[in-house]
Amino acid sequence: MSPERPGVPPQADDWQRVSPKYVGVEIVSAAIGALVLCGITVPFIVLGTWFGWPALGLAVVIGVLNLAFAPRRVRSIGYRLRADDLVFRRGIMFHRRVSVPYGRMQLIDINRGPVARALGLAELKFVTAAAATGVSIPGLVESDADALRDRLVSLAESRRIGL
Repeated sequence: MSPERPGVPPQADDWQRVSPKYVGVEIVSAAIGALVLCGITVPFIVLGTWFGWPALGLAVVIGVLNLAFAPRRVRSIGYRLRADDLVFRRGIMFHRRVSVPYGRMQLIDINRGPVARALGLAELKFVTAAAATGVSIPGLVESDADALRDRLVSLAESRRIGL
């Protein structure tokens, strides 16, 4: 049952999605990774080792698959603000869901990488006392990231007062 609406189960459309422009960041990241992976195989090809060309072929296949799945990876990212916590999800094959109680948030940070900054996007990072719950929501529009940070800071402060 949903804490926001008692008696009503949570719906799939309650999840907030990241910006579709974040696909561009994922594609650039996947392309750079593919180029590095292919670059690693070049010395083996130059040295004439038997596995140089197969390794390059494998690197190309991995790079193409990584590029092909980039849009689906972006669509799998979402978050939901509930009464007492923020729930974050991501993943295609390996699903990850993390619930971060507002009262446990110690630091809420906004990061902007060069590609994301060019697209007007930002990443919101949460730091809690538990190292394993490090959560970051990538691909937020900068103004949305600022507004969400301010809202979460006020929620975190109000929850800590009650402790």
